Amino acid sequence: MQDEPIDPFNGDPADPAASLDDPVEDPQLDPLTEAERQDVLEDLADLEIYQVLLAPTGIRGLVIECEDCREPHYFDWDLLRGNLRHLLSSGRPRVHEPAYDPDLDNYVTWEYARGYADGVHDTLSEDDDKDD
Repeated sequence: MQDEPIDPFNGDPADPAASLDDPVEDPQLDPLTEAERQDVLEDLADLEIYQVLLAPTGIRGLVIECEDCREPHYFDWDLLRGNLRHLLSSGRPRVHEPAYDPDLDNYVTWEYARGYADGVHDTLSEDDDKDD
């Protein structure tokens, strides 16, 4: 199963973005530290939980405030997962741009998703305590 959109230019020698995939060494771009790798792995694990809990309620993904352009970026679950895996494997983020006209009601922040997951966890823990 593929976690990211299919590249319509895959294998095309005239691919306008081909040079972006070349492993050019960027002197300002250091590889991920072990702590950064661990953070990305934790984000991937959290993302799985958030999707399982929130997708059935109609939430399509997460909104993230971009540090570079100071605009919100709306990511569907699979696209965000693919971006995190790319960061993990390559050590660099993907080129991105804001989504076109997203339905804001279908996206929540990481903080909201984390709070929702914590609330579900606490509720389940309370139910377990009552059963004892």
